[in-house]
Amino acid sequence: MSIEDIKILVTDDSILARKQLKDIISTLGSPVFIEAKDGQDAIDKYKENQPDLVFLDIVMPKKDGNTAIEEIIAYDPKATIIIASSVGTQSQLKLALSAGAKDFIQKPLNKDQVIGVVQRFLEGR
Repeated sequence: MSIEDIKILVTDDSILARKQLKDIISTLGSPVFIEAKDGQDAIDKYKENQPDLVFLDIVMPKKDGNTAIEEIIAYDPKATIIIASSVGTQSQLKLALSAGAKDFIQKPLNKDQVIGVVQRFLEGR
């Protein structure tokens, strides 16, 4: 599968963080990007757009990332969710992974790490 064939939901309450993630991913090609500004927005946009891949911050207003993971996985157990967060505590990461996240990227974002996650996703499709 090619990057041009997928939809990616990028969720962060920081517009700068969303832009940075989209810019890194765009070095691989031009997927369809969908943006969400908080956990509830991510849930709504997931249901509306059925993205192939989701990047999700943990600490956000309205609903946090872990709550959004639980609701997205309840709606679609096959959802591929990657946490992209500066919250590196073991307890938050364990919660995210036990709720159904597939991987974790630490902020500040590392270009090679982001590209690696996307490439592994594309190879696994």
